[in-house]
Amino acid sequence: MKRLLVAFALIFCVTHVQASSNRFGLSANLLDYARLGTMNMDFSYAVSKHWSLVAGARYNPFTFRKGDPDRQFQYRQISCAAGARVWPWHVWSGWWFAGKLRYQEYNAGGIGTRETEEGDRVGAGLYAGYTLMLTPHLNMEFGLGFWGGLDWYRRYSCPVCGILEDGGRRPFVRPDDFMISLVYVF
Repeated sequence: MKRLLVAFALIFCVTHVQASSNRFGLSANLLDYARLGTMNMDFSYAVSKHWSLVAGARYNPFTFRKGDPDRQFQYRQISCAAGARVWPWHVWSGWWFAGKLRYQEYNAGGIGTRETEEGDRVGAGLYAGYTLMLTPHLNMEFGLGFWGGLDWYRRYSCPVCGILEDGGRRPFVRPDDFMISLVYVF
């Protein structure tokens, strides 16, 4: 009887660990790093065979050519997002569709024009993509998304002069994610 209980406990532990494996994912969007060094990380949790929750953040503190006011440019931001994905096949593989809520504080300018804009955005987005399984613990994701909401902004005539051109509140719809991400599943 004692051996039977030990065998049952061992089988329960092994199947429980195996069933709960591959519940978490940690990903980094390589295209964000190419966009002037925007650091990013997403954390995912599989709540069922077809659903996962995702939360992520982006951060870019960099200003380029800071000593030269005529050539200075930046795409500084800090943002966070949370949402859910539905996977028609199963989590971590195949096509997926997502919805997210997002907040962003930004300061961008000197890129293509001398105008600089800063502000806060809040909104929701829709996303879609495909996840390719490379190994049992490493995936590659491809995707894109759009988000819209409300933007509280201030526009300046140049990155360093401080001359206010415009400001206020406005609705927006814009591209959000262009993804080529590496995902570690554990």
